Amino acid sequence: MPETKVKKMLFILSKATLDNVYAAFIMANGARMEGIEAEIFFTFFGLEAINKEKLDHLHVATVGNPAMHMPTMLGGLPGMEAIATKMMKKEMEKLDMPPVGEFLEILSDSGVKLWACKLAVEMFHLEEKDLIDDLDGILTIGDFYNRADTEDTHMLFV
Repeated sequence: MPETKVKKMLFILSKATLDNVYAAFIMANGARMEGIEAEIFFTFFGLEAINKEKLDHLHVATVGNPAMHMPTMLGGLPGMEAIATKMMKKEMEKLDMPPVGEFLEILSDSGVKLWACKLAVEMFHLEEKDLIDDLDGILTIGDFYNRADTEDTHMLFV
């Protein structure tokens, strides 16, 4: 395998919409498959992706999402978000995409580091027991930035 100039990828996930979560997970998984270190920092609403009670109930955002190709008013109608979410999950199943909880286990097992944002955890009154068991810890943003302080490291906000 040719050597890549990228040695480490750090992803910041701030929204737990189904499309954002899978985008971050797929990129982190792809990095590991290429031999690149990968870490995901879950902050603000991104914490829902690692919250034991919420990770199986993530949705596709239909309002304010230009990729939905529908008027905002239509996306806000009752049931539209549920329909869009069901359709996306059906398409993901066809591609054999694992559910969020299983994907988190795969990422952790492959060496992806999973971090929760200390400020967001405190702001939403969460405790470590509310979060997935595979979590590598709770960090301040400064601690996370220090993890990026190496050559050939890239950070991506999802």
